[in-house]
Amino acid sequence: MKKLLLVFILTGVCNITMSQRKEAAAKAALIPLPVTAAYNTDSFFITPHTQLLADPGNEGAAALLQGYFLEQTGKALPSTVTLPANGQALPLKNGSNCIVLHTDTILVKQPEEYLLHITKEQVTITAYDATGIIHGIATLRQLWQRKGVATLALPGAVIRDYPRFGYRGMHLDVSRHFFSVDFIKQFIDQLALYKINNFHWHLTDDQGWRIEIKKYPKLQSVAAWRNQTMIGHKKELPHQFDGKKYGGFYTTEEVKAVVAYAAARHINVIPEIEMPGHALAALTAYPELGCTKGPYKTAQFWGIFDDVFCAGNDSTFTFLQDVLDEVMVLFPSTYIHIGGDECPKVRWAHCSACQLRIKQEHLADEHELQSYFIRRIGKYINSKGRKIIGWDEILEGGLAPGATVMSWRGVEGAVTAAKQQHHVIMTPEDELYFDHYQSLYPEEKTAAGGYTPLEEVYDYDPLRAAGDTTLLPYIAGMQGQVWSEYLNTVQQAQYMIFPRMLAMAERAWSQSSVRDYPDFCKRLKAQQPLLQQLHINAARNFEEINYMADSLAKGQLYISLHSSDSTAIIRYTTDGSMPGAKSSIYKKPILLTKSSTIKAVLYQAHQRTNRLFHQSFSINKATGARITLKQASNTKYTGKASLLVNGIAASNRYNDQQWLGFSNRDLEAVIDLGSEQLIHQVGANCLNYHWQKMWPPTALEFEVSADGVHFTPLATATSFPVNGINEIRLPVKPVKTRYIKVLARNKGVIPAGEYGAGGNSQLLVDEINID
Repeated sequence: MKKLLLVFILTGVCNITMSQRKEAAAKAALIPLPVTAAYNTDSFFITPHTQLLADPGNEGAAALLQGYFLEQTGKALPSTVTLPANGQALPLKNGSNCIVLHTDTILVKQPEEYLLHITKEQVTITAYDATGIIHGIATLRQLWQRKGVATLALPGAVIRDYPRFGYRGMHLDVSRHFFSVDFIKQFIDQLALYKINNFHWHLTDDQGWRIEIKKYPKLQSVAAWRNQTMIGHKKELPHQFDGKKYGGFYTTEEVKAVVAYAAARHINVIPEIEMPGHALAALTAYPELGCTKGPYKTAQFWGIFDDVFCAGNDSTFTFLQDVLDEVMVLFPSTYIHIGGDECPKVRWAHCSACQLRIKQEHLADEHELQSYFIRRIGKYINSKGRKIIGWDEILEGGLAPGATVMSWRGVEGAVTAAKQQHHVIMTPEDELYFDHYQSLYPEEKTAAGGYTPLEEVYDYDPLRAAGDTTLLPYIAGMQGQVWSEYLNTVQQAQYMIFPRMLAMAERAWSQSSVRDYPDFCKRLKAQQPLLQQLHINAARNFEEINYMADSLAKGQLYISLHSSDSTAIIRYTTDGSMPGAKSSIYKKPILLTKSSTIKAVLYQAHQRTNRLFHQSFSINKATGARITLKQASNTKYTGKASLLVNGIAASNRYNDQQWLGFSNRDLEAVIDLGSEQLIHQVGANCLNYHWQKMWPPTALEFEVSADGVHFTPLATATSFPVNGINEIRLPVKPVKTRYIKVLARNKGVIPAGEYGAGGNSQLLVDEINID
């Protein structure tokens, strides 16, 4: 009651006397959207004279607020006044205005919740705990607008807010490409701004070890460096390199500084030390920890490597326990991430020490050996009062007790773990990997692959994905991943992270009923000045023109164009010419009956914005024809058979849902032209990227038939020399036919010496061309 009385007294005595007229604050555009928010026409003005008052324990939050004001205005607020613990009121100068930071577990009922009240006279953040105060300050930072030289304006408001999920995380890989301490701190501040409370720091991998371990100095002098780095995408052959030594690591003092910086913003830092796979950098420094004993070389390109920590060697566990001892001193996090993903078992299968371990521990196979590895490390971490997190591969061979699973390969791992009553953090590759392309425009810089546009991130819901409602209590939250293979500059990293991180933040924080993507885009657009002010190179492609094939018929298709900005005007051409202010306005789907290139531009508020859209469509005798497959596609590259005859050629980024992929089976398709027609050329597109386990067919065969039953050979291709898309076009002696059979014979098992040797290759085929 004393605290309530104090707030009441302060509300009465804190009032503002402004000697000059000030412009009202702008309308709010908050991300993530709060639980409830009501705005009015009042405005509160923060000036260098604004008094800052804080409960005992909230001095750190007050210092942050003072720092943010200084960054915005170049001016300092007066020193914070600590509110008396006995509830007595403070004397305030006549005519002053104030901001009050107050914790109250009676008014505010749950952890991280805050109540923000902004009047003309006062700003009050009342929270359940200090973390809630930090969230309230983050909301202030999004609300305020510069007014004059040293004044920030806030709109009158009453906001009540709390998170949907307790775990809201962002991951950053600093092994493939290293990021400075300054960048890490800026990133943490950006996490706080959008109420993300966990920073997952991926510190070790095949391409570099990034944390100082004093007991093992070679981790700094050897493992932290690679001789050179791949240029371009790993699918391109031959691989090219820059010839420059690359690396770096964070000293223990730098790590302490980062952890303290995050803690001040109530963000937990989770370190990840990869094991038993992704260990090539560590093995280079200490080769005795591998099955073959080396020599090894810190990886210079991207991928999965057979050389991993030896699970049969006790010195491996001594090394890792020593490393973890130093890591746990630096990181107070309850959770320690130990990786556990993408660990090939090839070396273990041929290692006498590993095989002896399997025998002595009565394990069934190498998968259970991985489980033994994870359990042993997990038990050690548990003995130190900590818990482990691992990627969903730690499920292989049985889950270690008390482990939390990050489910990245879909929902199956999450469901399996939750059924065993383990907590799960949803990190699905398709929706929350921000190293994926976010646009299909060919101008996008090289990325890892995939296609995860902003809308897909925003549409993702971890509880809906989990399906079984009985498992929901075990879904702790969600996290966005930033793998850095192709993020070699700060600008490119920011471009890939923003604004997708904001969409993830809203899904993780805001209530499930908040699901209005057009409104999110409006708020995101309103936040562009804030992102620019923070020097964030955010992608602006979320309003760009995209297309959809609406319908397909024999010899024709309808194409629709759209933008997330429903008020924008799209102008286009179909003859390949450059569209302009006098070009046709898009109003309805465009009918194409011949090969065409659609080019289109977006006009917003009568100004041309964004990049030029351009897409080619090829109409031939097969386009829209009836097509049947003997066996359906059975890889992630799947879809209807009509994709092969829809007039849209797939790209070499294989992320546009136009390829059909076949594993351990051939493609056999029959096309019905509808009537006998004269043809003089047949063809199809086949993808050849061995480093993606994509192999062309051993033969691409075409046969013809008048009745669809009895076929005769027409043409065959056996050479696919291009590393990329092989556009096979085979001229043939003119022949009349109605049915055409296309047979692409699968390579089958990947041969020895090739990437993925011993596994099944993928056969990817696209647009069949008949002329």
